[in-house]
Amino acid sequence: MIDTETQGRRAGIPAGLPCRATIVAAEVVGRRTGKVGCQEPSYAVWLSQPDPRGLIMSTPVVLVTGALTGIGRAVAVAYAREGANLVVSGRHEDVGVELVDELSELGAQVAFVRADVRRDEDMADLIDRTVERFSHLDIAFNNAGTAGTPGPVTDVTDESYAATFDTNVLGTLLSMKHEFRAMRPQGGGSIINVSSTFGLMGYPNSTLYVGSKHAVIGITRAAALEGAAHGIRVNAIAPGFTQTAMYERFTASDDVRDAVNSVLPMHRPGTPEEMAAAVLYIGSDKASYLTGQTIILDGGLTAGWPLFPTG
Repeated sequence: MIDTETQGRRAGIPAGLPCRATIVAAEVVGRRTGKVGCQEPSYAVWLSQPDPRGLIMSTPVVLVTGALTGIGRAVAVAYAREGANLVVSGRHEDVGVELVDELSELGAQVAFVRADVRRDEDMADLIDRTVERFSHLDIAFNNAGTAGTPGPVTDVTDESYAATFDTNVLGTLLSMKHEFRAMRPQGGGSIINVSSTFGLMGYPNSTLYVGSKHAVIGITRAAALEGAAHGIRVNAIAPGFTQTAMYERFTASDDVRDAVNSVLPMHRPGTPEEMAAAVLYIGSDKASYLTGQTIILDGGLTAGWPLFPTG
């Protein structure tokens, strides 16, 4: 049986943390050092205690991948304003350091970990470092993604397929793999993946992107069924046109932008802050019965035929 008090000190965990948090951190430290392992009697003691989720969630620990721009950045800022402990991740350390400074000014305890979601060892290290820093992981927003290179299906190559699917699908799978590893022993957590309205319908010259975002919805549903018995909720959001750098590239001229906005029922794109508000709800205990679902955030675009008059 592991000595959770001793290993808690090794992990830098303050005395008095809930038992579940201590065991999770100790198990991660043991996995990294190869010196300890969490045995079944420890889980029996842990499960026999009153559920301490309320204590753990009082200051939630939130991980955001793809946090450096757009919706990911807006989610990180929103959680910082709520007083969460944050780990933000991306591939550009200089931008990550700037984001840490910004979030710290909002009063958040925050760390940046450089990671590539396409690499299993990077994601293992990201989750391990999150748990070592804050003792557990409550909420994960898996936002890292790419639009790939648009083009007709006849232009698809194995390289272009890998460039899109490795980030959007494999990256989401590897993120969940290691998030589950942290969340199962602590008794639960909330994972939010990012699909798109293009994951609900087709769009010409976007075969790879459309396919990858359909896949995110499928793996979200499957993972939710696996996680339910362990208290892990897995959902996805499907943003429509949102005012990010990707939207600016897609609507490269005023004429294109006006044409896109004209078929949106609200006649405007969403904002990253509107997406973040939904993520905060989905991740919270207020959504405790919500799992396996894709929440569409598109201003009504998929509610009916896009050319139907909306006033």
